[in-house]
Amino acid sequence: MTTTTQPPDTATLQAFRGTMATVASPVAVVTAMDGERPHGSTVSAFTSLSLTPPIVLVSLDNGSQLLSLIRRTGRLGLNILGTHQAQLAASFARSGPDKFDGVAWSTSEGLPRLPGSAAWIAADVDDYVAAGDHTVLLARVVNAEPGEGQASPLTYHQRSFGTHTPLAA
Repeated sequence: MTTTTQPPDTATLQAFRGTMATVASPVAVVTAMDGERPHGSTVSAFTSLSLTPPIVLVSLDNGSQLLSLIRRTGRLGLNILGTHQAQLAASFARSGPDKFDGVAWSTSEGLPRLPGSAAWIAADVDDYVAAGDHTVLLARVVNAEPGEGQASPLTYHQRSFGTHTPLAA
């Protein structure tokens, strides 16, 4: 992949941010364990990449402590959030080591799992791809479970949380 070493001008960055705000993105919390301590961060850049074998794509900021941890462990949890978890998404989007303070969680496949999520995926990272100020993780799914009930998915669109609403027939 070719990336430019010269940053784009301010007008281009603002136009790009505004353009990307028009895209509805799913919201998840990526998690990993550092010994007994859970770590996590909110992401909206993730997707299914392959069914055979099952692979997910997740993008993390190059300066992320979570990325450093996942590079060491080679594993990640993907807690796909429901609409009732917008506050959780906002909490995990901030910086700091105390994101799990006061948050209920358990382990599944040895990874931090948030209860009530719309879905859960545990994955082993097969490849890391440098992409500008982020790294794309290509991770092979080892466990995938839909959440209990039919939680509406949490999405991020026009700089706010919401959900998908089916069109009338």
